Amino acid sequence: MATERKKILLRLDPAVHDALARWAADELRSTNAQIEFLLRRALTDGGRMPGGAGGLPRRGRPPKDDPPSPSDT
Repeated sequence: MATERKKILLRLDPAVHDALARWAADELRSTNAQIEFLLRRALTDGGRMPGGAGGLPRRGRPPKDDPPSPSDT
């Protein structure tokens, strides 16, 4: 069961935001996903990641279903 994700307001220096946005684009992530990725990495590195935290949500399009093979019809 998916839990609702928390929404927060984050104020950033415009230069910091621009740097994050460029970094996110380089890694094919949204700026929001990049911030979450970095926060999770910092929590893990600092030994503070809660055990009950879910994984990062899958991004992008869902995988295509395999077309039915001729033996399936």
